[in-house]
Amino acid sequence: MTDTFNWSPRTTASGDTTFTVRKAKFGDGYEQRAADGLNNRRSSYQLTFVGDAVKITAILAFLDAHAGSKSFYWTPSLRSRALFVCEKYSEPVKDGDAFTIAATFDQTFTP
Repeated sequence: MTDTFNWSPRTTASGDTTFTVRKAKFGDGYEQRAADGLNNRRSSYQLTFVGDAVKITAILAFLDAHAGSKSFYWTPSLRSRALFVCEKYSEPVKDGDAFTIAATFDQTFTP
């Protein structure tokens, strides 16, 4: 069963969506375009998490357990729940009693 990532990032999170499109250009300037595959829309999110040692340790344990290869469910703002992987995150930075990490979630289509 696929796990769900339930922690909320800071509201300063950002994301990008990319469409994979096949193109054929012709000599007269005409260009034909078609979606490349069933899942040609892919999103990537740059997220920041701030919290105490317990919260950040739990997030790191979750990400380490998935090791960048095992997908998990996450629900981005204003979007439906989808599968993501996290291949990269920053090491925790301490500021007083709070810790901060940054992570990149890339959409995938296989569990």
